[in-house]
Amino acid sequence: MVSAWGMAAETAAEGNEALLKLSSFPADVIITDLNMPGLDGFGFLQRLRDSGDMPPTIVLTAFGNIETAVRTVHELGAYWFLEKPLQPASLEVLLRRAGSHAGLSKEKSNLERQLSYKGSLGELVGTSSKMQEIFSLLQQAGPSKACVLVTGESGTGKELVARTVHALSPRRQGPFIAINCAALPETLIESELFGHEKGSFTGASERRAGCFEVAQHGTLLLDEIGEMPMATQAKLLRILEDSRVRRLGGKTEFEVDVRVVAATNKVPEEAVRGGHLREDLFYRLNVFHVHLPPLRERKEDLQPIAETLIGDLNRKHECRVSDLSPAVFEALGRHNWPGNVRELRNVLERAVILAGEGTVELKHLPSSFHTRPTIMPIAVPETSDQTSAADANDTSIRFQVGTTVEEAEKGLILRTLEHTRNNKTRAADILGISLKTLHNKLKEYGAKEFGVGA
Repeated sequence: MVSAWGMAAETAAEGNEALLKLSSFPADVIITDLNMPGLDGFGFLQRLRDSGDMPPTIVLTAFGNIETAVRTVHELGAYWFLEKPLQPASLEVLLRRAGSHAGLSKEKSNLERQLSYKGSLGELVGTSSKMQEIFSLLQQAGPSKACVLVTGESGTGKELVARTVHALSPRRQGPFIAINCAALPETLIESELFGHEKGSFTGASERRAGCFEVAQHGTLLLDEIGEMPMATQAKLLRILEDSRVRRLGGKTEFEVDVRVVAATNKVPEEAVRGGHLREDLFYRLNVFHVHLPPLRERKEDLQPIAETLIGDLNRKHECRVSDLSPAVFEALGRHNWPGNVRELRNVLERAVILAGEGTVELKHLPSSFHTRPTIMPIAVPETSDQTSAADANDTSIRFQVGTTVEEAEKGLILRTLEHTRNNKTRAADILGISLKTLHNKLKEYGAKEFGVGA
């Protein structure tokens, strides 16, 4: 009977035999009677529960023994019970539900194992405290039905967050559809989202399903939500409220079951104030807010991200690169990464192709990574508390041509603090900035890394 439903099965006469067979036949679902010779159903369930690896188990019970079966479900962790004689239709439905439950549990366990042992969750990688907080939030948000709003600079991995939310949800077997609202002209975005009927506008030669229909029972990522026209935002808000869509030119609405994840590289509150994002839509989307920090604020993640990317790039280009040299890691750590992880991937892709195998060396990186900042002397005014001629003569900083303004600013502030022996009030006077601004800059730079107290 079970084989006719496309399922493979093994049978056992009692609990001990079943435990032995499970070592070579890792069942997704177990059906067991309570009254058996040898190890009965109660003992079998206890052994499964104590092993910590108990798949969904369906308990069979005779008429009049339902109370015992219910207690078994609650106390021993069985999935459900069925009363004899069995009804094939009921058994098939329950088996399929239990199998789906088992698949979701395995996927969740795999993702949690990645998080515990690799500092990763799905395709996201990071061992920094900021990323660990994000991983924790995603594990809570994923299984829910709530909307998720993902913010962060371009290249930080907002789509990876959306894919991870999808993978952690009960919808993981459904479709994941991503649409970039900034890439579509205003005249086409509603057709792309909601679909259209034949003849609804010039060029609509046939009915077309929109993204909400295509993503049915799955997840829809609306990237760059702040670029969506305001009129379309109003229609989107209505869909989020009542889960019903009407195609362009259509006369009737139909129900959709889609989870929405929205993403933007703008600060959403500023987008609301600037009239680019409806305030009511922002609050509707902002049930779970995940902000991805830029790579420059979590440089401790450079190594695990780079190692993961190298593995991906080796497979893509059929290379055999094993690691990065210490000089390469030092150069990567000095860079400010305005393009974030996307920029890092591009740099490493070039390096992996050039190296081909073995270790990536400094020569495989673009020329801008090869040398430390060194030219352009900048005089620092002397202070009244200088105590040696050596200190008085050491009042310049050198930056290489090509140094970014942000890197030059950081170097100037830290060198001035060194010159004033960490007298922040004097340093702020020399630099022509307020003391509060100086403190904010030091906090931003993580000045303790450079031996300067904040």
